[in-house]
Amino acid sequence: MLGWAITFFIVAIVAALFGFGGIASGAAGIAKILFFIFLVLFVIALVSNAVRGRGPKL
Repeated sequence: MLGWAITFFIVAIVAALFGFGGIASGAAGIAKILFFIFLVLFVIALVSNAVRGRGPKL
């Protein structure tokens, strides 16, 4: 998912360089949404792993 966010970010940068404002803002919006979804899923994974608590093996 982070890969898709980076892809849309690059598309937004290239579109902005060529002057396609609508495409650039759309791609940037999609990249922002995907990045925040990735961030939320990452935090959920960290918290669930901490709650599960894998202790040292004896």
